[in-house]
Amino acid sequence: MKNIAVLGSTGSIGTQTLDIVREYNNLIKVTALAAGSNIELLEKQVREFLPSIVCVYNEEKAIQLQKNIKDLSVKVVTGMDGLIECATEQASDTVVTAMVGMIGIRPTMEAIKAGKNIALANKETLVTAGHIIMPLIKEKNVALLPVDSEHSAIFQSLNGEDKKQADKILLTASGGPFRGRKTQELKEIQPKDALNHPNWAMGQKITIDSATMVNKGLEVMEAAWLFDVSLEQIQVVVHPQSVIHSMVEYIDGSIIAQMGVPDMKLPIQYALFYPCRKPLSNSERVDFTKLKQLTFEEPDIETFYGLKLGYEAGRLGGSMPTVYNAANEWVVAEFLRGKLPFLAIPELIGEAMSHHKLIVNPTLNEILNTEQQTYDFVRELSKSI
Repeated sequence: MKNIAVLGSTGSIGTQTLDIVREYNNLIKVTALAAGSNIELLEKQVREFLPSIVCVYNEEKAIQLQKNIKDLSVKVVTGMDGLIECATEQASDTVVTAMVGMIGIRPTMEAIKAGKNIALANKETLVTAGHIIMPLIKEKNVALLPVDSEHSAIFQSLNGEDKKQADKILLTASGGPFRGRKTQELKEIQPKDALNHPNWAMGQKITIDSATMVNKGLEVMEAAWLFDVSLEQIQVVVHPQSVIHSMVEYIDGSIIAQMGVPDMKLPIQYALFYPCRKPLSNSERVDFTKLKQLTFEEPDIETFYGLKLGYEAGRLGGSMPTVYNAANEWVVAEFLRGKLPFLAIPELIGEAMSHHKLIVNPTLNEILNTEQQTYDFVRELSKSI
């Protein structure tokens, strides 16, 4: 029996993780759940899966949940301390880090220190603190299993191979809903337009990041840490059909790709059961007799220059990826609220990066301080837009 804690249980990755638990409830038990503020859904999850502990980050909502489930013997905690308590819950062996944003760094670090395996869906953890996380993974000898479809594909394409013979990572991107458009055509984009992803059903934040291609910038940095490669070894390739999820090219020119329908349950389940594979009920299969074509193109990094800024942040390293990520988090939230235009997202990221004084090897406190300073900077700068 595998015992798991799910941090971010009410979000897209979290709810799909629990779908897999339902299917394999004889093999997986949920021992801890954590969410931000959606106590309506969280209460349903608690009553179904009966974890020993549950965290609601919002304190007022946590108090309300405590009242709602007073008939159950489930401990309710709140805030960052509560997240960490869920991440280090004694019975769990694997922690699914499915929360969005840099809030995931500290719980992930503490879970690793407690000897937990990590099913990583929180890319910000490695983007901003990879220089801290990866040595810790090695020191504690725990597994770090990627849940992102692209990173799972790379992981699978490297499986069984000599990783030193990998020459290049081909990181695929759908191109998002605005592939082929130029800057002038993006000026009037509204949140509802950007949330209309052609292939994937994801949470709002990551869907916007896909539309700007900032998500791919984050994934490039995450891949560099996960697979110990340079940024120059990572090539982003736009693949509109989203059938090939990523590829690895080896020194002899051979390329190994992982393919499948665009369904996030596949990489989630792979991470949960690795190295075993399990059937996934009701999942579609690729039918090559009906698949007309697989096409590839270069990303338009002039129009979608958030990707170019991602490479720049990764090359500079240190605290710059934190600036890239934090500026994006803040501006995307304002865009979704209708407060800022779509094109303000890469613009303010670039301004924040230009303004920042680089810290070469930041501590966790310096990372978190940089995050807050970046929020403050883009908030003030946005007033002129």
